[in-house]
Amino acid sequence: MGLWALLPSWVSATLLLALTALPAALAANSSGRWWGIVNIASSTNLLTDSKSLQLVLEPSLQLLSRKQRRLIRQNPGILHSVSGGLQSAVRECKWQFRNRRWNCPTAPGPHLFGKIVNRGCRETAFIFAITSAGVTHSVARSCSEGSIESCTCDYRRRGPGGPDWHWGGCSDNIDFGRLFGREFVDSGEKGRDLRFLMNLHNNEAGRTTVFSEMRQECKCHGMSGSCTVRTCWMRLPTLRAVGDVLRDRFDGASRVLYGNRGSNRASRAELLRLEPEDPAHKPPSPHDLVYFEKSPNFCTYSGRLGTAGTAGRACNSSSPALDGCELLCCGRGHRTRTQRVTERCNCTFHWCCHVSCRNCTHTRVLHECL
Repeated sequence: MGLWALLPSWVSATLLLALTALPAALAANSSGRWWGIVNIASSTNLLTDSKSLQLVLEPSLQLLSRKQRRLIRQNPGILHSVSGGLQSAVRECKWQFRNRRWNCPTAPGPHLFGKIVNRGCRETAFIFAITSAGVTHSVARSCSEGSIESCTCDYRRRGPGGPDWHWGGCSDNIDFGRLFGREFVDSGEKGRDLRFLMNLHNNEAGRTTVFSEMRQECKCHGMSGSCTVRTCWMRLPTLRAVGDVLRDRFDGASRVLYGNRGSNRASRAELLRLEPEDPAHKPPSPHDLVYFEKSPNFCTYSGRLGTAGTAGRACNSSSPALDGCELLCCGRGHRTRTQRVTERCNCTFHWCCHVSCRNCTHTRVLHECL
């Protein structure tokens, strides 16, 4: 299922830990024994290219598809980037939904995000989009940093640009990031049903958002900083900026149906498309997030739906917004308790070179959902 197809649901806590451990393992071990999918003796090839050595996988990584393994072999260094992009995407998801009933919870076990990834709701759409965006963003940035052997900066923008500036510098390689993300992430999608189309669409929406949010960055040249001419290049947005855009599109996501032209002469490709559930609405654009199933209310625990509920969540008693106790606690009410907190305060820098602080204790008022 999209990026989740690397495993039964791609992002498992086990996989995340395995990928996270790769850089440290590579740095700390040069014995040549196998660790996960990397040969420790070969720090540049994360998967061996030697036909005489059998590829050994950790149990959590055995469902890497043949195409995904081939892509990793062809792009030494890229697995570190995929790992970093995934971790950043998980953090961004939690940040964007920290004050909502569904707060992008993760848990140990075979499915990092739980059963929500098996549904067709808005939250599923955001998970697919932000993780796809995270991988694209990380790979594109790694190219310009020289961390991946098979790609470099995007040097296509060269020469004249404007009356007082020209193209130069090292542009982030968004085209390589998008292409790799499409081949690696989407390769796990199987079938031709509505879920298949939804997942592919949201994967692409994440990548498209990274591309559309790129900005021109310039450096001034001239005597005494006069900036008589500037050298400019294209720079990736922060993943926070991408997350902000995708969260807004989450709020305005389009509910869709499986398209059907009703014509025997329509090609298979033409039949595989999404249509708005309401005929009066415009078809979803490549930037929009799409879903086909109503979200759970996320108010109470449900093992069947995989929802944790909001009991025990911190809320804001004075806020009428989504983080307010009335909405976040789903009308169940909240309890208030006080907590004494000791923090460093009144810090002073002393030349040279240390900082001295006092310990200040104060009472903090906490509100928690019942």
